[in-house]
Amino acid sequence: MNMKPRPIVTVIKVLSLAMAASSVPALAAGSYADQISGSSFGTSNNSMSQDQNRNNINVSTQAFAGGVSGQATPQEAVNASSLPSQSVINTTRPYQDINTQDMMFGEQLFRGAFSTTSGSTFNDSYVINPGDNVQVRMWGAYQYAATMTVDPQGNIFLPNIGPVRVSGVQNGSLQNVVKSAVSRIYRSNVGVYASLEQAQPVKVFVTGFVKQPGYYGGLAADSVLSYLDRAGGVDPTRGSYIDIQIKRNGQMLQQVNLYDFLLAGKLQAFSFRDGDVITVAPQKKTFEVGGQVQNEYTFEFDVNDLTIGDVLQVANPAANATNVSITRSAGRAQTAEYYSLAEAQNVPVYNGDQMVVTSDRYAGTIAVQVKGAHTGNGAMVVPYGARLKDIVPQLQPSPLAKLTHLTIYRESVAEQQKRMINESLDRLEELTLATQSTTREEAALRQDDAALVKQFVAKARNVKTTGQIVVVPNSWQDIILQQGDIIEIPAQTSVITVNGQVRAQGALTFNPDYTVGDYVANSGGFSDNADVKEILVIHQNGASEVVNTAYRIQQGDEIMVLPKVKTKRVEIARGLSQIVYQLAIAAKVVLDL
Repeated sequence: MNMKPRPIVTVIKVLSLAMAASSVPALAAGSYADQISGSSFGTSNNSMSQDQNRNNINVSTQAFAGGVSGQATPQEAVNASSLPSQSVINTTRPYQDINTQDMMFGEQLFRGAFSTTSGSTFNDSYVINPGDNVQVRMWGAYQYAATMTVDPQGNIFLPNIGPVRVSGVQNGSLQNVVKSAVSRIYRSNVGVYASLEQAQPVKVFVTGFVKQPGYYGGLAADSVLSYLDRAGGVDPTRGSYIDIQIKRNGQMLQQVNLYDFLLAGKLQAFSFRDGDVITVAPQKKTFEVGGQVQNEYTFEFDVNDLTIGDVLQVANPAANATNVSITRSAGRAQTAEYYSLAEAQNVPVYNGDQMVVTSDRYAGTIAVQVKGAHTGNGAMVVPYGARLKDIVPQLQPSPLAKLTHLTIYRESVAEQQKRMINESLDRLEELTLATQSTTREEAALRQDDAALVKQFVAKARNVKTTGQIVVVPNSWQDIILQQGDIIEIPAQTSVITVNGQVRAQGALTFNPDYTVGDYVANSGGFSDNADVKEILVIHQNGASEVVNTAYRIQQGDEIMVLPKVKTKRVEIARGLSQIVYQLAIAAKVVLDL
């Protein structure tokens, strides 16, 4: 499936329904949920009964049509005179500060969880239909017990009573309807109990902009979500999450807005019959929001008065968010607008707008931590844009500190390291699965390789990267610090650590005359799985070297003996070796193979 390019917003791929609800805490206390479902993101008739829907079909259709006709064009949006002129910056390029990933809000609903779940027959709002099974028991002066199927006329037949119409009756009212019919004949001394035993199996058409239109079986009590999920869900590139219609014999009985369910937990029950049609309308207007928010999504809307204030209530900005940038397009022309969050509350949102919520990068200070051989404060506050050379004079190193081996740990670097490792793991898995076997022996080798790779990948994906930045001696002064950086000052040490494929991993005292081979020998020697040709040495400042056993160690070094790759396929061996090396550098661990 081809996804529409969305060049602005980084979108979370996996967001659970619980998060969508919990990230809008104001909904429970205020009326915003009603605003979302009623005016801000589209019109919904979920709260109507089926009879009310029949009487209000034209009203709801006009509400959607009116929303479209009143929408300003992109050119009108760009030229809107109500916007403060000092906030508009003409540009020909979109905001490019974050990576691009997109997901429609609502797309997370359709992962198969609803398709295998049948509706409860004991839902009080379930409407009884012909074909449903009703269990009736009478006791006292007259005794009777039977399970009856509602006939095509909508009746069940009780002895001595006659036909009792139950079609169209809600399950919660079934007991009273049957009891009332019995009491017309037996006025006293007869008890009655009636319950719905089994809902009627039905088949429903699911069409419009879904991934797999078709004719799907289920129960009459199944929710519209179940049928949509069986059809693969709403097509996120073309379908609407706020305009889903349920029709019977060409007449619309209910209009569903899935944002009601996602944001407020509202989903009216509906009793399906054979031949009912669920139609997903074309996608309405959309906007994107990302950056410093909890809900990074592309949202759908169909009203004329949506504002950034409305958007922010759903997107839920982070505590440190201060500003929002908006990119708008009119043909090939683009404008970018930049506001503080307070100024942006009443700024209108138009179709195709791309919003990025940010923290003001040019104001205030940042905080960095100082760890290791340091006697001063563990945290320091410095101006935004400060460099390492600005903070070094403020450090209070201990007598054993080695400032020449200072190192920095940064969260964004750790994330980048993790992403690169995961990409390498993905390529390795694809390579393993893509290779074809022509003989039985090759098939056996391929199976062994697949098992090896699967086990290794499972361990590698759980490794946590450090985010260490190697500070090069001649250029450390100009390193620009970032919020949350950790500056570590190592202490002089006479200990050498030996890890990986040796028989006894541990720490040994430094001997200036010892080579790598000597330290390995004092650690019990190489294990049977060791790669003795290439040994990794990591210095205290994070710099690394691949050496042989004759290399002379420096104080504080760490020796890491990597494993041999046990496969005859050169391309897989190369991939495994590369990832083992990446993990040793980025996470300071040696994974066995």
